[in-house]
Amino acid sequence: MINTTLLKTICETPGAPGFEDRVRSLVISEIKDFADDIELDNMGNVIVLKKGKSDKKRVMIGAHMDEIGFIVTHIDNNGFLKFHTLGGFDPKTLTSQRVIIHGTKDVIGVMGSKPIHVMSPEEKNKVPKITDYYIDLGMPKKEVDKIISVGNPITRERELIEMGDCVNCKSLDNRIAVFILIETIKKLINPAFDTYAVFTVQEEVGIRGAQVATQKIKPDFGFGLDTTIAYDVPGAAEHEKITSLGKGVAVKILDGSTICDSRMVNFMQKTADKNKINWQHEILTAGGTDTANIQRMTPGGSIAGAFSIPTRHIHQVIEMVHKKDVSNCIDLMQHCLIDLDSYNWDFKI
Repeated sequence: MINTTLLKTICETPGAPGFEDRVRSLVISEIKDFADDIELDNMGNVIVLKKGKSDKKRVMIGAHMDEIGFIVTHIDNNGFLKFHTLGGFDPKTLTSQRVIIHGTKDVIGVMGSKPIHVMSPEEKNKVPKITDYYIDLGMPKKEVDKIISVGNPITRERELIEMGDCVNCKSLDNRIAVFILIETIKKLINPAFDTYAVFTVQEEVGIRGAQVATQKIKPDFGFGLDTTIAYDVPGAAEHEKITSLGKGVAVKILDGSTICDSRMVNFMQKTADKNKINWQHEILTAGGTDTANIQRMTPGGSIAGAFSIPTRHIHQVIEMVHKKDVSNCIDLMQHCLIDLDSYNWDFKI
């Protein structure tokens, strides 16, 4: 149904915010034979052009390459590392995890914290903080110093596996969107307008790459492509679920940084219905995606919407998506890009 071999490679390739070099190279190698033009901007965004039937308008799709990670801030006298987060973390998810420190070579480390056996009753009951953790490399400082320096990026270590009709891995946020955009580029023929597929950088630390790419492209139409919450698990009330796995690609209505253009929402929903593609609504009252800057960082704004992939256990190393939702997204994106010129985009006055 989907190319899980490629998806596995994409998810397991490191790329913390500001350090997207390896995943960027992978993206370029995958799409270079399918693009009419590829450009890298000064921040490292990969801008891929697929020429359309008309160049009168421009379309931009943003999928961020970066994954949440860390950066080395200190090496103590015993070779243990302290770090700062790059992106949003729930501290309790760091317990018992392996990480990869990208120095002169890649080195495995483990997240350590105070053993429960020596905690006071007060410590046992408190919520953990990021500062409670350190990274243990199993090496003395003199060996660590040969490989690791302050400023080296750190990513999480977890391989992709298939679980029933789902895939499970770290960094499906947002590598599943990178995968979808690559597959769409490979399949897309004759889009309505010149289409710029942009693999953006530094989304997890403030939607930074999309901001500069949008200012360059100046799109008339814009799409974000990212994960969203699937809280369809035990204990969740119906109104808390946001989306559910296996019920189709989510069409964003709003999130914490964007109210999608109602015309685009309507167009995406009608296009899905017309082509019998499963879809679901997404209203997420917190968080944000590249959609925000794609919508606002061009003169006059763009007519913007977003494709969202329902994801369980988000910002953990056990993120999970359903293969059918991924296929639905690829199909809907192709149809939307081809049919953009068939819709009346005028405001109703």
